[in-house]
Amino acid sequence: MTVSSHDTDIVIAGGGLAGATLALALARCVPELRVTVVESFPLSTQALPESYQPSYDARSTALAWGSRLIFEELGLWPRLSEHATPIRHIHVSDRGHFGATRLHARDHQHEALGYVADNRWMGLCLMRELLETGVKWEAPAAVTGMEPLSEGVKVFIGEKDGSTGEEREITAQCLVVADGGRSGLREKLGFRVNQQAYGQHALIANVSTAESHENTAYERFTDAGPMALLPHSPTDQAETTSALVWTLDADTLDELLALDDGEKCRRLQERFGWRLGRFTHIGECSHYPLTLQTVDESVRPGVVLVGNAAHTLHPVAGQGFNLALRGLMALVERFQQAQSHGQPLGSLAVLNQYQARHRQDWKQTVQFSDSLIEIFGQSMPAMAVARDIGLTGLDLLPGAKRWFGRRAMGMGGRRPQLFSASDSEGKSAGHE
Repeated sequence: MTVSSHDTDIVIAGGGLAGATLALALARCVPELRVTVVESFPLSTQALPESYQPSYDARSTALAWGSRLIFEELGLWPRLSEHATPIRHIHVSDRGHFGATRLHARDHQHEALGYVADNRWMGLCLMRELLETGVKWEAPAAVTGMEPLSEGVKVFIGEKDGSTGEEREITAQCLVVADGGRSGLREKLGFRVNQQAYGQHALIANVSTAESHENTAYERFTDAGPMALLPHSPTDQAETTSALVWTLDADTLDELLALDDGEKCRRLQERFGWRLGRFTHIGECSHYPLTLQTVDESVRPGVVLVGNAAHTLHPVAGQGFNLALRGLMALVERFQQAQSHGQPLGSLAVLNQYQARHRQDWKQTVQFSDSLIEIFGQSMPAMAVARDIGLTGLDLLPGAKRWFGRRAMGMGGRRPQLFSASDSEGKSAGHE
């Protein structure tokens, strides 16, 4: 193990869910490393609420079972689970056709297939844990550029809006870019981004129904695009609230946004059906264009892209954050190994090994999500019949159904071998 002469060891550009999770994982698993997080929004670390009151309109994230295992390893799950809604069943169907597949947690000997948690609650949980570590925060601030050194990188830090033009610099072994799918830093550093526009938009909102969701997530494919309803009922809310992801073309989206809430519910009823009874309320709507975004080479000497900065998927399969989380753990694993062997963390050899380990999971997850959109996005009668046969066959074949279930649960990839600082024998605390 070597002692770094840099100002810090790891600079994480972006303190959102991905950046904060990476910082916590490094603090838990490689505590001798000095980690600096640069975040553009001011942090209210001294004014964290004593209790959390879930908001009806809170945006949420689907967490696969494999992601729960990761958060358990990081010591975050006991707190995070306080406001996480379990997904115990998944129902996949093709609107207007007979084919359907149903997944149940009990068939996999787990209490849930996944969970739904508010983004703000996840952020608060991460921040509370990080306050107990030695992670340093620079906020509000932004990484404005990077310059490679013979060993490591020089990172330039300035104001979020760049109004004064003042910058300062720090040296580090490695810069991790975790500032999201619209990463300006990624473009500034010259990473080549591949984009495939789906020609659709996602409308996100929370909805209420007359009947209980019974902890069931619905993946509904329609001739106008896929839609998902995820159970989203924090502890003090009725089990009739679900998180909606509704895929629409631009014209339909504009038309829908102009309607009152009652008419929105009626349109939603037409597309989804009556499995949950009548839609009684729809909350605040947000929306964004859907694009499959990937980066062929997410590493360079001293720099690595993670999370949405490295890949952005269609949200209907709920795989984006879960893939990012597995990638973060693979990176921590490689940093842990490099540190123990005295290797420079930002060397291309170290980062290429991380990329090679994560690439198969990345490719399979992108293909899994994209193929769902491709297969269910075609309206030809022959394709509809093939889909029905496929969904019915998947429901009847235990082997195929188990494979599909493990993919949905984030359990299909390799298990990074991590050990915590307190694990003196170096035991694996791996996850799937």
